[in-house]
Amino acid sequence: MLRYARNDVFLFSPLLLIKTAFLHTDKSAILQSSQPNEKELIIAAQSNPERFAPLYDHWYKPVFLFVFKRINDKELTADITSQVFLKALVAIKNYKFTGAPFSAWLFRIAVNEVNMYFRKNNKNATVPLDEHDLRQLTEEVGESDTEENYSLLTDALNELPEEQTQLIELRFFDKNSFLDMAQILGMTEAGTKMKLYRVLEKLKNSITLKRQKKQ
Repeated sequence: MLRYARNDVFLFSPLLLIKTAFLHTDKSAILQSSQPNEKELIIAAQSNPERFAPLYDHWYKPVFLFVFKRINDKELTADITSQVFLKALVAIKNYKFTGAPFSAWLFRIAVNEVNMYFRKNNKNATVPLDEHDLRQLTEEVGESDTEENYSLLTDALNELPEEQTQLIELRFFDKNSFLDMAQILGMTEAGTKMKLYRVLEKLKNSITLKRQKKQ
């Protein structure tokens, strides 16, 4: 499972710069940034797997960074990303055009692969949270921006089960819209909103209880 920690140390690296740029872009634009002829490319790949390459080339970097945000390990991310595209290649013959972006289908596979890795290996990954992420989420649960609340929130996040953690990540750390979240998770938009609001309420209650125990 994922574990969260305050990102108090700044590490300068080309990968981090790419990652940072990705996290500050419009995720709806990424989900919708299909190639002009993407539908034709998908149909071609369905009839001939060798023609999957253009889809791989176009979506490799977004999927890699999506996984890296959850794994925080470059080599492992590369392995999981390769597995994502291998499964996509095998499954593309069954892909159906539903109106959702092709990328949502890929990200759903990526979410499943990350979860499968943690369950299979019984490992934790420490994911750094920057101050902006913490501030936004702290305000969302109705708490003030203090170091104590940041610490309580981080502890509360680490107690969430996998499904609830995914909702928080997709909404507040990946900056997805509710529609994008629904498409990635294979849920309705209304259902996604309802589940997220329940998780936020759970976080709020958890912070309150933790603060009371410290008093």
